[in-house]
Amino acid sequence: MSDSEHHPITQLLNAAGRGDAGSGEKLWTLVYNELRGMARQQMAVEGPGHTLQPTALVHEAYVRLFGHTHVDWADRRHFFATASLVMRRIRVDDARKRKRIKRGSGETPVSTEETPDPAVFEQDPAEVLAIDEALEKLKSIDPRKAQIVTLRYFAGMNIDETAAALDVSPRTVDGDWRLARAWLHRELSKGDTTLDNL
Repeated sequence: MSDSEHHPITQLLNAAGRGDAGSGEKLWTLVYNELRGMARQQMAVEGPGHTLQPTALVHEAYVRLFGHTHVDWADRRHFFATASLVMRRIRVDDARKRKRIKRGSGETPVSTEETPDPAVFEQDPAEVLAIDEALEKLKSIDPRKAQIVTLRYFAGMNIDETAAALDVSPRTVDGDWRLARAWLHRELSKGDTTLDNL
C-alpha cells in the first residue's frame, strides 16, 4: 500500500465509495479548507460582475463531485485533480453566463454568497473562455501539459503540489509548465488575448 493510500482523505474517499454515509461528513470536514484555498486562488483573478464567490464555488464543486454520480476515487491526488477540473468547468459556465449578461440578455448578476470574499476580482469572462478554449486545444495535443496548466492556473497549485497530484517529478512539471505557458501565450495572442498572470 502506498503512502497516498494510507492518507486519511484517501481512506474516507474509499469508505464513501463503499457507501459509508458517515464518511461523507468527515471527508467534507477534511477537504473543505483545501478546496476553499483552491477556490480562493481561482477567484482571485475574476473580474467585475462575477456571480461566484469562493465559498459558493467550493459548495458547487462538492455537489458536482459527490451529488449525482458514484466515483471511485483512486486516492486524494485523484480527488483534488478532479476537483480542480470541476472548478474550472464551473468558472467557465459562469464566464459564459456573464458574457450573455454583458451582451444584454436581460439577466441580472446575483451573488451566490451574501458576504463578499475579500479577494480582488479582475479577470474578464472573455479571457476565461479564451483560456478554456486554448486548453481544450492543448489537451488534444498534449493531455499532461493541459492538466498541469489546469492545476497550476485554475487550481492555484504550486510545482510540488502539481507533481504530487499527477505522480510525476517536480522537474517534469516545471519543464511542462514552461512549454505549456509558451504555447498558450502564442495561441492566445492569435485572438488578441494576453495573460500577464499565466
